[in-house]
Amino acid sequence: MRVDLLSREYPPEVYGGAGVHVEYLARELRRLADVQVRCFGAPREDATAYRVPGGLEGANAALQVLGVDLEMAADCQGASLVHSHTWYANFAGHVAKLLYGMPHVVTTHSLEPLRPWKAEQLGGGYTLSSWAERTALLSADAVIAVSEGMRRDVLTAYPEISPDLVRVIHNGIDTNEYAPDLGTDALARYGIDPARPYVVFVGRITRQKGLAHLLRAAPAFGKDAQLVLCAGAPDTPEIEAEITGLVEGLDRDGVLWISAMLPRPDVIQILSHAAVFVCPSVYEPMGIVNLEAMACGTAVVATATGGIPEVVADGDTGLLVPIHSSSPTGEPDDPEAFAAAIAERVNTLLTDPARAAAMGRAGRERAVEHFSWTRIAERTNALYQSLTGNRRG
Repeated sequence: MRVDLLSREYPPEVYGGAGVHVEYLARELRRLADVQVRCFGAPREDATAYRVPGGLEGANAALQVLGVDLEMAADCQGASLVHSHTWYANFAGHVAKLLYGMPHVVTTHSLEPLRPWKAEQLGGGYTLSSWAERTALLSADAVIAVSEGMRRDVLTAYPEISPDLVRVIHNGIDTNEYAPDLGTDALARYGIDPARPYVVFVGRITRQKGLAHLLRAAPAFGKDAQLVLCAGAPDTPEIEAEITGLVEGLDRDGVLWISAMLPRPDVIQILSHAAVFVCPSVYEPMGIVNLEAMACGTAVVATATGGIPEVVADGDTGLLVPIHSSSPTGEPDDPEAFAAAIAERVNTLLTDPARAAAMGRAGRERAVEHFSWTRIAERTNALYQSLTGNRRG
């Protein structure tokens, strides 16, 4: 059986959780099937990459994506099944299904109806991205949700989809690679003082990740703590300016903002030595980064939203922060209360390092026992096998 995995991201061009997912899923699936990866960007040795067609180089970003998708779909001839990830590749999978009569599986890492702030980034292209996602999901042969929370979101956002078609297969973590690193060379390179506790954030600068809320909570963190922000790839100049202003306005020492995309070993070492990892997301279907921190033996403070409570065991591997939102953006109704709750939980762990260390050990154990990529690939392949003999549409 040949499976074509369709994704915008694939190493070395990975900037989010979907790219991490495709990287490890492809690696494990190749033990079970003939896997062809099709992605965006520069040429790769282990994938076929596609650039924006020449005639669309000056077009709206969403229109450029659809142009790439058409070229990607054309090359799927001969596959037994296509499996697309995020709206960037959903349209390619949909076209390949129509063109070649093959099943199309969609993994939902996020949903456009729940990310209205993307209109800020894409303008009218947000309407196109929403159309591409809706069209693909409503005709997909199966939809994989990366958490139970995401499954609920899929069925709420797209009530036309039969619940029987939506399966939960969690994201995973390679706990051999993501493991505690006791070295300190990376800390020295980035100016992190290993003798002082630090709070760390790792993620893109986007509304979804809630970095602004973390920065509004930071003034209340214990004065002895450093704040390390591994944060880059801003969605827009506006949000970059907002984050810059908040960082510059922090009246405390030990604030380190690393905006470059760090090598994975450096991220692992930074996570390993942190007193607390914070995930202040307002929208997070699963949150691989929480798993990464847990696998590195670090206690987590994270928003109780989306699939995060399925990963972070409150009171055991970390502390969850309640969020109350009546907005389609997921933004808290009371931002000050949300920031205060983040600070309270961070300080709880900063002032009790023994408890934080115990949570880190429990998090590592949970990651190893419940989120193996091998098991995730086996479940995904079983879904493929069920579809190749039972096609829909």
